[in-house]
Amino acid sequence: MRAAVEGLGTPYPLGSLMPAIYQEDPFTMRWTAALDEVLAPVISTLDCLGAYIDPDLAPEDFLLWLSGWFGLSGVFDENWPLRRRREAVARSVALYRLRGTAEGVRGLLELAAGVRVEVLDSGGTSWSPVPGGALPGAAHARMTVRILAEPGDLGDAEALGDLIAAAKPAHVAHEVEMVVRR
Repeated sequence: MRAAVEGLGTPYPLGSLMPAIYQEDPFTMRWTAALDEVLAPVISTLDCLGAYIDPDLAPEDFLLWLSGWFGLSGVFDENWPLRRRREAVARSVALYRLRGTAEGVRGLLELAAGVRVEVLDSGGTSWSPVPGGALPGAAHARMTVRILAEPGDLGDAEALGDLIAAAKPAHVAHEVEMVVRR
């Protein structure tokens, strides 16, 4: 918590901004010093705001708040190593742009599970110089998510299934394949 910094001073002491007659009064100076102590964490935070929202510089306890701000509420895990949490917040904006796409699902799962993921999508786009050309993909929207992991790396399949359901479009059915590489 920023308010718990012992002896944090302010670059703008209120007593020095008072008219000279008040600066001579000991009570006024003690009162403004108390206000300085209360305002010092606020001023420090505002002066360092750029560092607070930079995932590489933000204080460790601030990353959880940032993750929620960037749309990672269901993904971010406080038990991840610090470097992984910082990477998750740094990649969140790019992943949010891809939300609902096969590439977005793949990126989110690789970030959350820490394993390699393949996403096979039944849809596609194409063009044809002649009318009535064949359409790509299948008639029904379907997504197959193949998780490629080492024997000890397979996580909670149910949690990954819930994450996929939240990341993909609601009308697309999905299945999960866990593949253990030997």
